Amino acid sequence: MDSTYEQLLDRAFAQLPSLAAEKSDFKVPEVDSIIQGSKTIIRNFSQIADAARREEVDISKYLSKELAAPVSLGEQKLTISTKVQNAVLNDKVKKYFDAYVICKECHKPDTHIEGSERGYETLVCEACGARYTVKRS
Repeated sequence: MDSTYEQLLDRAFAQLPSLAAEKSDFKVPEVDSIIQGSKTIIRNFSQIADAARREEVDISKYLSKELAAPVSLGEQKLTISTKVQNAVLNDKVKKYFDAYVICKECHKPDTHIEGSERGYETLVCEACGARYTVKRS
């Protein structure tokens, strides 16, 4: 073997996949909401829960705490008992995805949450195997 260390290193780096190709095309779903009277209705709530691969109840609890307002689940929608602007809802949903869905290592949404221990749960990435402790939502 007449290869130098630098040549071997260059060959190894050439075989690595580019980081741009590894990036996930996943985007946090935009909230489709309307304000009716003193209530806000998220019409695409079930699609948001499907994209997160989480139970609607878990996301609704999180939003209720974050918005300091009671919520109620309906047929594929969530009703919030106060007026909330769409931009605020999008921000809260993005925060939920960042905290409880997106892997901090590979930035992919292929995660699930495992058992709880003393107020904490474990976020497990199915893509890279990373494990993170997250506060119960």
